[in-house]
Amino acid sequence: MSTETNNPMPRINEPAPEIHAKSTHGMIHITDYTSQGKWVMLFSHPADFTPVCTTEFVEFARRKADFDRLNVQPIGVSVDSIYAHIAWIRSIEENFKVKVTFPLIADLDQKVAQAFGMVHEAVSDTATVRAVFFIDPKNTIRALLYYPLNLGRNVDEIVRVFEALQTAEKHSVSMPANWKPGEAVIVGAPITQADAEKRVASSGQGLEVTDWYFSKKKLSEAAAKQAS
Repeated sequence: MSTETNNPMPRINEPAPEIHAKSTHGMIHITDYTSQGKWVMLFSHPADFTPVCTTEFVEFARRKADFDRLNVQPIGVSVDSIYAHIAWIRSIEENFKVKVTFPLIADLDQKVAQAFGMVHEAVSDTATVRAVFFIDPKNTIRALLYYPLNLGRNVDEIVRVFEALQTAEKHSVSMPANWKPGEAVIVGAPITQADAEKRVASSGQGLEVTDWYFSKKKLSEAAAKQAS
C-alpha cells in the first residue's frame, strides 16, 4: 500500500499539526497539554511488541521524574491498534516493573504519522520511523529528531534538548556543543563594531570572552535552578 502524501513535513518554528486521535487515555489533542503551559514530546515507534521499542518505553517510563520536572508531556504514536497498545503496555509493566503513564496514540489510518512525516517510504510504508518532536506551550515545533528502525533513542539526549530549549528561552542565550545544565552558555554576538569593541573590553566582567563574536557566561545558581 502506498502512503505517499503531498503534505510537507512540519519544520522547526512551525505550528504543530492539529491532532484529534484515539489513545490509551481516550481522545486527545496536543493542545490539551500545550494550552495548560506544558511542553510536549510527540514520539513515534515502529511497532508494539518489538524489542528495541520496548527498551525505549521502559526508559521513557523510568525517566518520568525528569519529564515532570521539565513540565513535559510525552505522547507516543504508532500504527498499531488500541488493543495492541494496551496489551503491550501491560506486558512492559509486568516484565520490567515500570509504569507507563503517558498516552499512546493508535494511528491505524496514519493521519498523525503522515501529518508529522513519521512514515518514510524508503524504510517502510506500514511503520513509523523513530521520530521525536519537541513542541513548546505555544504549540510550536522547537526541535525534531529522527532515528532508523534499528537504533534506539538516547533518552539522556532527549532530556538534554528540553533542558537546553527551556534555558535558552528563559535567558535569551544559546548552548555550545555537548552543553549540560550548570555549564556556561553562549551570549549573542555584537552586531556593531562599537559593541564588538565593548565586548572585548568587558572580558572578565561576568563574561568569558574568547573573541568579539565568541563569549560565554555562567548563569547564576538561582537562574540555573529555575531553568532546570
